[in-house]
Amino acid sequence: MKYRSAFDIIGPVMIGPSSSHTAGAARIGRVARTLFNRLPKKAVISLYGSFAKTYKGHGTDVAIIGGILDFDTFDERIPKSLELAEEAGMEVVFSVEEMVPDHPNTVRINLYDDKGDLEVVGISIGGGTIEITELNSFKLKLSGEHPAVLVVHNDQFGVISSVTKILAQHEINIGHMEVSRKEKGKMALMVIEVDQKIHQDVVQEIEKVPNVTQIIRMVE
Repeated sequence: MKYRSAFDIIGPVMIGPSSSHTAGAARIGRVARTLFNRLPKKAVISLYGSFAKTYKGHGTDVAIIGGILDFDTFDERIPKSLELAEEAGMEVVFSVEEMVPDHPNTVRINLYDDKGDLEVVGISIGGGTIEITELNSFKLKLSGEHPAVLVVHNDQFGVISSVTKILAQHEINIGHMEVSRKEKGKMALMVIEVDQKIHQDVVQEIEKVPNVTQIIRMVE
């Protein structure tokens, strides 16, 4: 991969020992928490590849749970995150998977509570940098580094242009955008990373677009 700066190699300020297995894991967990938008009652963590082989020694387990508890990479509570999760009433299950993933540092996070559930697949690609590659079976590419909005919608003509028009009217520049769908004319997902903060009034405008069914806002 290409690094944008020396900080991508050095990694973020963090609780060690590893930028990829600890800091990256914490960031994946925190993105999952942001997408779920609340503390889950249960978290099932499926580890693949290198994550599966070294997760205890590198603190990947406590890092992911720390992220789900909304701890940043440098939060000194991360080493105690499993105990803190138990105190908060969150059940945690780890599963070591034998399947060989496309990327060696891969984790699948399933979050549950009485209101619903969420499935996220993330990879840690080095220096604390991550990508979310799957959300509720939708394939995507989300870095978690920039403000973003995820728009679930019916796959109908004009929805994408209506959403991007609203962003343009508010002078919000799109840095990355992709659209995926499960089937023509069925449910689809827009992933839009932007350069400016997306305020709630913009989200409310997007919610009014015909065929938009759900919006998840991620604030940097």
